[in-house]
Amino acid sequence: MFHSIAYAMGTPQGAAAPGSTMDMMMQFLPLILMFVIFWFLLIRPQQKRAKAHREMLAALKRGDRVVTASGLIGRILEIDDEQVLIECGESKLRMTRGAVGALLSDKADKSDEKK
Repeated sequence: MFHSIAYAMGTPQGAAAPGSTMDMMMQFLPLILMFVIFWFLLIRPQQKRAKAHREMLAALKRGDRVVTASGLIGRILEIDDEQVLIECGESKLRMTRGAVGALLSDKADKSDEKK
């Protein structure tokens, strides 16, 4: 009686079927494809933006017009390794270098001077 149940269970786990590696690859293929899609749509563009922001922060100099992360627009009066002194209207603000969000282009400066 027990012999028939043992034969009905199939091959032992140690002996792998010839197509099992291909079946495993087919199971992991959707996960691999999802990672590739996330890489090209989310991770890679974010890394490129972060690299461009780091390069912009490194290239800041005195007299540049900038926009802070909070939206304030001003001109750099002093700059050192960690801090920036920005003139915003009649006030002067000291903030960290990382708080600078973007560098305004020269075209924006010329349009402001005409007004």
